Amino acid sequence: MKITALIVDDEQHARDELAFLLESVPGIGVIGQGKNGIEAVSLIRSLSPQLVFLDVEMPGLDGLGVIKKLMEKKVTLPHFIFATAYDHYAVQAFEVNALDYLLKPVSRPRLAKAMERVQRALEASESTHQKLDRLVQMMEERPSTAAAAAKLIVKNGGRWMLVDASSVVYASIQDGVITIVTRELEGESNFRTMEELQNSLDPNVFWRVHRSFLVNILHIKEVVPWFKSSFQLKMEDRRHTEIPVSRAHTQRLREFLKL
Repeated sequence: MKITALIVDDEQHARDELAFLLESVPGIGVIGQGKNGIEAVSLIRSLSPQLVFLDVEMPGLDGLGVIKKLMEKKVTLPHFIFATAYDHYAVQAFEVNALDYLLKPVSRPRLAKAMERVQRALEASESTHQKLDRLVQMMEERPSTAAAAAKLIVKNGGRWMLVDASSVVYASIQDGVITIVTRELEGESNFRTMEELQNSLDPNVFWRVHRSFLVNILHIKEVVPWFKSSFQLKMEDRRHTEIPVSRAHTQRLREFLKL
């Protein structure tokens, strides 16, 4: 399977030169080109490339602005390699978790090194999914805590429903109201605080990954690399909700998944 790549640069000759160099790199296919930041956001959303070669300096929306816009729209970020004529942008590249940066004009040896990093990163991403599968299997085999609640009350459509605690995908709090979400339904909890809800559930399964979110780690669909080496968790509810992991809990997640 080829790595799908997108090239974004406001200079046509720079796009053509990079595309020409990539033709000689095995295992990569360029699926599109964009000439500005707005096009970059649109193409990334529609084509979902695995890798984006992104020019840092572009009129209007620059490279860093593209990443910020994608985050605002909650788009799963691809891997980025920044292209720039100025090496002082390298620090900014790595601050936004870019895989690498290329100085223009791009040389074949430097491009080859960058692609080695890309390959390692993609292999690590696959490994992460495998680890997550093992985590789910391990947690399913572990006996639940005896004190943990077996049922929860959820108010839905004017009715009070009893749901199995194991079916809860996540819970969130906003303006003092706790919402419980399962695969089938969502509604208001009768608990007054997230702490009370958390204390009633199995701590091995339900993690408070953010002050506003409590997640069932058995219902994580995907761990998505995010801004500044953090993560978002894509859940198994009907909307595949993406939940941020706070910095305080990122390290715990890394250690648990051995990332």
